[in-house]
Amino acid sequence: MIAADLGQYGRVSIGPALWIWLSVAGLWTADSLTRSGASELFRLCIGLGLIGVVAALAATGLFDNISVVAEYHARARTFLREINTHLFLTFGAFAAALLIGIPLGLFLHMRARWRGVTLGALTAVQTVPSIALFGLMILPLGWMANNLPLAAALGIKGIGFAPAFMALTLYALLPIVANTVSGLQAVSPSVQDAARAMGMTDRQRLWQVDVPLALPVILTGARIVLVQSIGLATVGALIGAGGLGTFVFQGLAQGAMDLVLLGALPTVILAAIIAKIFDVLIVFTAKVPS
Repeated sequence: MIAADLGQYGRVSIGPALWIWLSVAGLWTADSLTRSGASELFRLCIGLGLIGVVAALAATGLFDNISVVAEYHARARTFLREINTHLFLTFGAFAAALLIGIPLGLFLHMRARWRGVTLGALTAVQTVPSIALFGLMILPLGWMANNLPLAAALGIKGIGFAPAFMALTLYALLPIVANTVSGLQAVSPSVQDAARAMGMTDRQRLWQVDVPLALPVILTGARIVLVQSIGLATVGALIGAGGLGTFVFQGLAQGAMDLVLLGALPTVILAAIIAKIFDVLIVFTAKVPS
C-alpha cells in the first residue's frame, strides 16, 4: 500500500478524482438498478449490503491509514457522542413535526377557509435561510430560560439543543401539513360516496378510507422532512447544539477537509438510507388495499 513506507504517523488522503469516480459509480449503479426494474426493497438491500461490506473491510484495519479514518480513530468517543446527538435532534424534531403537522393537516382538510393562511405562513417560514432561523430561535428561548423557571428546569436555553430543535421542527411542518392536505384532497369522490353508501360516518370514512388512501402521499412528505432534517441538523453546531456539524465546522475553520468529511459522509449515508427506507414504505402502502 501507499502508506506502507510512511511510518506510524503516515496518512493517505483521498483526492478529488477518486471522490468524483465514486460519485459517478454510485449514480451509475443507482440508475442501472432503476432501469432494470428492481424493486425498492431490493435496491435498499443492495445499498445496505455495500455499506456492510465496506464496514467489514474497515473493521479489519484495511483503511486505517486513510486520513478520514484516522480522524475518526482520533475522535472515536466524540464521534459517537455527536452522532447520537445528531440522531436525537433529527428524529426528535421529526416526531414533533408529525405530532403537530398531521393533526393540523387533518384540520385544514376539514376547514378549507384556514388552509390558505396557514400554508402561507408555513411557506414563509420555509423561505427563511436556515442559519437565520436557527439564530432567530435564540432570543425567545433565551427569554424563556431567564424568565420561566420551568423552561430552565427542562434545560431550555438560548443556545444549544433547544433552538436547533425548534428550528428543525418549524422547517419540517410545511411538507407534512401540505402533503397531508394534498393526500386527503386526492381521494376520489366516488370512493367517498361508496363509503357513505355503506353507512360509514364521517369519522369512520376519514380514518378507514381517506387516511389509508392518502398515506403514500403523507409518507412522501415525511420522507422529504426527515432527509431535509438530517442535513439541516448540521447547522445546529453553529449555535452549540452539537451533532455531526461539529466536525464539519471544525474542519472548515482548520482547513482540514478530512475532518469535514468525517461529519459530512455519515450525514450523506444516513440520508440516503432513510430515503430508501421511505421509498420502500411508500411503495408498500400504495399497494396495500384499503
